Amino acid sequence: MKTCFLFPGQGAQYSGMGRDFYETSTAVRELFELASDASHIDLKALLFQGSEEELKQTRNTQVAVALVGAAAALCAREHGIEPSGVAGFSVGEWPALAEAGVVSLADMFGLVAERGRLMDEAGRRSGGSTMSAVLFLEPAAIEAVIASAGLKQVWIANYNSPTQSVISGTEADVAAAEIAIKAAGAKRVVRLKVSGAFHSPIMAYARDGFAERVADVAFADPKIAFFSNVSGKRLERGAEAKRFAVDQIVSPVRWIDEESAMVAEGFEAMLETGPGTVLAGLWKSVQGGCPCLAAGTLDALASLSL
Repeated sequence: MKTCFLFPGQGAQYSGMGRDFYETSTAVRELFELASDASHIDLKALLFQGSEEELKQTRNTQVAVALVGAAAALCAREHGIEPSGVAGFSVGEWPALAEAGVVSLADMFGLVAERGRLMDEAGRRSGGSTMSAVLFLEPAAIEAVIASAGLKQVWIANYNSPTQSVISGTEADVAAAEIAIKAAGAKRVVRLKVSGAFHSPIMAYARDGFAERVADVAFADPKIAFFSNVSGKRLERGAEAKRFAVDQIVSPVRWIDEESAMVAEGFEAMLETGPGTVLAGLWKSVQGGCPCLAAGTLDALASLSL
């Protein structure tokens, strides 16, 4: 069966995630050690003994989510499920890159740890920036509202689905956009608990620092189909993956376009390999797509019939 692994991003995390994989798989325990060494964070302690407050700090969250995504993919392969393609949402692109053979696992964990640190720092340097989810207003309408209001420091950061987007920007412009978007007919606008305006130009400090870190890391051509947040399309070359890995920090996540590209690829099953079911929920808006199944726990994997 032609299967695509989908790796969730920041926001899907919860304390204790990945424990079942860790307790049952020697390879996953080795993966935890590798990730802890590469990131200089005791990830076993963070995930299984740390507080929710520690886990939700961006410098910790990103590498933790990447690790559990990689662990879920590893266990899926131990259950005999081999992917023909991969995609990841925001930081979820990193375990997808490793699964596709573009970067090594050690490089992936080290880069994600640095990405989280830099994005956290960029948020602190911004002087006040944030994000809000917008429900039941089309992206084109949101863009029109922002333009007509003359707001220069707020952008769509995530094109999640035809009825769900996320805006990102300065505190002042996001607050003004929230009012205008509600007046334009959005059913809900929800402020997110984040440390900065991710996937917007406000993350330029993080992008520039990350570019220096990525420069000396080898990126190979994907060995299986890999879909990019930046372009919303299938990516073919390692050099392009390297460039987009940096650009992604300041670029919107074009998940709607990615989903369309994945449908066109003819997959028969999508597996959400990582914590939560956010991506499975977004997949429900895809017309003509195959089912997206949760595979972020051992019980979920065991229940699959592929």
